[in-house]
Amino acid sequence: QVQLVESGGALVQAGGSLSLSCAASGRTLRVFYMGWFRLTPGKELEFVASINWRGGTYYADSVKGRFTISRDNAKNTVYLQMNSLKPEDTAVYYCAARDSLRYSSRSDDYETWGQGTQVTVSS
Repeated sequence: QVQLVESGGALVQAGGSLSLSCAASGRTLRVFYMGWFRLTPGKELEFVASINWRGGTYYADSVKGRFTISRDNAKNTVYLQMNSLKPEDTAVYYCAARDSLRYSSRSDDYETWGQGTQVTVSS
């Protein structure tokens, strides 16, 4: 089993930047497909970005060009660098792990989740 803990959420002004981290324990992240999702009150869980073990990345259209997902397998950590933040990026951000090498943007395909970290972007 792998356990995930997110950190880095904060209150930031529109146009600002924030970096989220997802630290894993229990098993190496190297074999996992990793993703970031976000949840806004009244909305469904939304795919943000994902990364495979080789560093191949995928992004939701809403964050493409502003967010960057990366991973450091030696540190067992996944990151989400968020630039040019907008008020609509306000959400609880979750890190998730999929025990597969295959791409997925569906939350149901991810077996392990962190507790979430709040990101609030003020206008």
